[in-house]
Amino acid sequence: MTVPPDDQLMRDAEELHEALNQLVRVYQFRDRDRICCYDVSVTQSYAVETLVRKGPMRMQALADELFLDKSTASRVINALERKSYVIRLAESGDRRAVKLQATDAGRTLCENIRRDLIAEEKLMLDGLPPAIRQGAIAMLKQITLATEKRYGIESDCCT
Repeated sequence: MTVPPDDQLMRDAEELHEALNQLVRVYQFRDRDRICCYDVSVTQSYAVETLVRKGPMRMQALADELFLDKSTASRVINALERKSYVIRLAESGDRRAVKLQATDAGRTLCENIRRDLIAEEKLMLDGLPPAIRQGAIAMLKQITLATEKRYGIESDCCT
């Protein structure tokens, strides 16, 4: 018996939901355990990574990138500034305007965390056939793009 297309789509959506839910849970625990050994929170790590990847930006732009409100982003940056991973730079022409920038120490932190996380990814992929690895990566990129489009998020994630 053939499953009607709408029923199969619903089953696929349910299975995708369960798989992504579990993946996100596992990654949250992994990130917390792996990143926090660097004396930063996962959110702080994301903030430094964003500044390294995108360059200097204003607080509101960073808050938008991290899906945080401005006051929460400010607390994150205050902690990173105390740890010397981020500095505030006055913008020319407007003394009140400030841009945030990762320091050399922040860039090193980001590189170290990235190296450790990629080593973890490599271990997970080891033993999988190349076609499966590449197919999984392509599928995750497509799901990310579809999700960003659905929610009007502009990103350079998967280009």
